[in-house]
Amino acid sequence: MNASDLFIKALENEGVEYIFGIPGEENLDLLEALRKSDKIKLILTRHEQGAGFMAATYGRLTGKVGVCVSTLGPGATNFATAAAYAQLGGMPMMMITGQKPIKKSKQGRFQIVDIVGMMKPMTKYAKQVVNGNNVPSMIREAFKIATTERPGAVHIEFPEDISAEEDVEDNVYPVQKFKYPYAEKSAILDAVKMIEKAKRPLLCIGGGANRSRIGNALTDFVNETGIPFFSTQMGKGVIDENHKLCLSTAALSKDDFIHCAIERADLIINVGHDVIEKPPFFMENKPDATKVLHVNFFPSEVDDTYFPQMDLLGDIAKNMEQITNAISKQEHWDFDYYIRLADEIRTRLSKYFGDTRFPILPQKAVRTIREILDDEDIVTLDNGVYKIWFARNYRCARPNTLLLDNALATMGAGLPSAMAAKMVNPDKKVVAVCGDGGFMMNDQELETAVRLGLDLTCIILNDNAYGMIKWKQSGMGFDNFGLDLQNPDFVKFAEAFGAHGYRPESCEEFAETLDKCVNSKGVHLIDLAVDYSLNHTILNELLAKKACML
Repeated sequence: MNASDLFIKALENEGVEYIFGIPGEENLDLLEALRKSDKIKLILTRHEQGAGFMAATYGRLTGKVGVCVSTLGPGATNFATAAAYAQLGGMPMMMITGQKPIKKSKQGRFQIVDIVGMMKPMTKYAKQVVNGNNVPSMIREAFKIATTERPGAVHIEFPEDISAEEDVEDNVYPVQKFKYPYAEKSAILDAVKMIEKAKRPLLCIGGGANRSRIGNALTDFVNETGIPFFSTQMGKGVIDENHKLCLSTAALSKDDFIHCAIERADLIINVGHDVIEKPPFFMENKPDATKVLHVNFFPSEVDDTYFPQMDLLGDIAKNMEQITNAISKQEHWDFDYYIRLADEIRTRLSKYFGDTRFPILPQKAVRTIREILDDEDIVTLDNGVYKIWFARNYRCARPNTLLLDNALATMGAGLPSAMAAKMVNPDKKVVAVCGDGGFMMNDQELETAVRLGLDLTCIILNDNAYGMIKWKQSGMGFDNFGLDLQNPDFVKFAEAFGAHGYRPESCEEFAETLDKCVNSKGVHLIDLAVDYSLNHTILNELLAKKACML
């Protein structure tokens, strides 16, 4: 057994199913060891960034560590965006990168970059293997770190000469389960007292609550207390958004319909949120301002927008169960405004659902997708202005059925994320929604999807521009400049990769095409012309001038 054999054996011991990436000459010993594995499959991609996004999404959906591999230098630097994506998004992921021999090399500094130094600020753990016998302990440590709260990215650099070391000791460590502590009774009672004392408490659900067991605990809490709730973008679906007490999603940080409720709340029970995600609301440092109870695995990080009055730390599900068991409904609680607001928000958000103008409005596109997909099906988003419309208008009945990124908010992740989602959930329909700009940042992975025989659909919302930045440009009063694109023929593009291409010319044809695609085998790409002309009027002007409803 050499060090590469031991490395793969240690990954098998951790339950790794896939390694995504592009090996190089520095990884050939590792690649040979992987060839001999009957438990781990290599998923060869066309770019390391796509591999990183796939590994991160695997981690997000399974709670296990997604693994990706690259060579040294340019291959490893291509992991940088994916590392930040996983780290900020709380997704467990391991990156394995090659390196020139560290004991003796005749290639000078050719291709050598300090990748471990580059990765340290973007990961929870980044180390170079300097002795083959250290492989098992390093992998066990890295996997444990990647999966403990908050989950994130880890990195191991495996130099060429170390990977070839012979006669290493076979000492793989057993995987030990761990449990999180939970708050003591006095802390629970303090939290209960804080909630019971409030007149208009409101529950906010963040991405950190998107873990197993927490959704059930929060649903029980809402049903027991009758306290209405809303979510951040990455907390959508933790509780079924069709619940009568669901207000909406905080797609914007202020001036949306949901903020009418937030402004009236005297206490926000903020579960699973931290300041890495774009703020769902802004706290004010005033005596009579809304108070916040922070419920999470880790303490709150104080900044200008977030400084909770109490932290309740530990296992979120267990702590919420304890609160539910200890709390009593209070006669002075007043949820009347929230209940009326929930119905009003649904009415206002549905305004353009029946609009049939073409190019299609994003609100109509979201509605069409929601009507065609089942509750358990998955939509992955790239990053663009359409993300706001999905956050506001796409009601999720299940956790992790709308995969969007509200932490790094990177472009280019939509298609690779959909590919990983389909691999993890082969029985569910999976749809990637990308802008034309974001799609072309990793469009090469269309070939990977076809080669893997995946059944998925990619919708390109095509406005021939970087639409999000154009919206911001308009909102800041600047002239339209520098953001228009000239796209290829996406139908021919898809067909060149062996996928199926479509270009609907009406809302009705889009619905028919999408229904056909999600119920057919193969990779399908829909080039959908989108009309963003109402973005500025609605999101910048009308919402900012709104008077709180009812």
